[in-house]
Amino acid sequence: MSADPQITEYGKIRGDFSKNQLADLCLEKIGVQTGPFGSQLHNEDYVEVGTPIITVEHLGDNRILHQNTPFVSDKDKERLSKYHLQNGDIVFSRVGSVDRRALVRKSENGWLFSGRCLRVRVDKSKIDPTYLSYFFGLEYFRNYIRSIAVGATMPSINTKILSDVPIYYPNLDEQKIIANILCSLDDKIELSRQINQTLEQMAQAIFKSWFVDFEPVKAKIEAKKNGQDPERAAMSTISGKTDAELDHLPPVQLVQLTTTAALFPNELVDSKLGLIPKGWEVKPLDKIAHYQNGLALQKFRPENEADFLPVVKIAQLKAGVATTDEKASPNIKPSCIIDNGDVVFSWSGSLMVDLWCGGKAALNQHLFKVTSDSYPKWFYYLWTKHHLAVFQQIAADKAVTMGHIKRSHIKEALCAVSNVDFGVFDLIDKLLFKQIESRLECVTLTKLRDTLLPKLLSGEISVGKTKTTNEEMAV
Repeated sequence: MSADPQITEYGKIRGDFSKNQLADLCLEKIGVQTGPFGSQLHNEDYVEVGTPIITVEHLGDNRILHQNTPFVSDKDKERLSKYHLQNGDIVFSRVGSVDRRALVRKSENGWLFSGRCLRVRVDKSKIDPTYLSYFFGLEYFRNYIRSIAVGATMPSINTKILSDVPIYYPNLDEQKIIANILCSLDDKIELSRQINQTLEQMAQAIFKSWFVDFEPVKAKIEAKKNGQDPERAAMSTISGKTDAELDHLPPVQLVQLTTTAALFPNELVDSKLGLIPKGWEVKPLDKIAHYQNGLALQKFRPENEADFLPVVKIAQLKAGVATTDEKASPNIKPSCIIDNGDVVFSWSGSLMVDLWCGGKAALNQHLFKVTSDSYPKWFYYLWTKHHLAVFQQIAADKAVTMGHIKRSHIKEALCAVSNVDFGVFDLIDKLLFKQIESRLECVTLTKLRDTLLPKLLSGEISVGKTKTTNEEMAV
């Protein structure tokens, strides 16, 4: 059984856990280091292809995010050799959100880190870096590091502040077991995110091909002009198969392709949107969906603390999680309550469209709940997303304090609408359903990890009992 708990800076920690300052667990002289500053790295040093650099923006949930990564040339990499990253390093945000951190994995080995970051490199004979990265993720630790940061408007930490933080840990074998448990959950979460991203890309690609670029229609027109079979041409375009490969498809798949190809005419006609398939209509966004603005929820506080809805603002939409930092009455009008699978559109500040999967919540102003009585979810979701880049540009052009769009912009956003029953476009509908399913699985796994994290790292759950506890919590 675990030893009696001790009271620490982070709350209760198992009594037999060792304690050391971070500096004592790091490699000498290399341990906690600041990245290169402007005098060492200039704008002209950045290139299109080269060695990636980690910035604060690339610190995800204990993972390095690989989107929009800047690069420096290999020549500069050698010049900046003291700022190389190794598998097992931990990168911290030095300014702003000082509790953000990410573990460097094999795929980032040899990358560099920027001047707005701190790198932690530990002595692996003393502490497991993966265990430590999860210790840094404890809510108690994150609150602590924020509390000791300097600066009111822009909090910051330095090598001295981070080096002096106390670390609590069991023996090395136990650390590795704890790290493996949490890593296995994180790997499942990451796989779920990747599946979700793939499903989203597939849905958008099919939607763009069918409803924006009208590729099946164009294939039919071209085939007809060349004396070929228009239906077969459309089937090839839809499936990505050659005409010869179509004959080798299973009969069921061939029937589905034939049915889908028949949905598209073989002629384009002029419209307010330009050329569209013959028989189709052009409608503005506000005619295919209803955009319900949220409420100023400070006016709708809960009647009692036991009965409430968490409030979703732009920050919660971006995070995909509704916290209980702000609460609203559950008795607000239903049109301003969102639940799993609802489409939410932030029309102010950081404009974005997303499928909400964070549970039942109250929608704050500056956010639209998007619904429709006439069209399926995938149709108005993907059309809203299609117009998002234009909306973001409109908001950016008029931004003084916080850019936004108006309802008039939604009225001006045009959409091509098919003249057939939308139920026959079930492929996109299935992709959207799987996407929501994948997102919800990710939420469940994240909650399990976040529940286990403080219990494992405080010793409340001993690793000998973890398997049983894990299974019980997953039920």
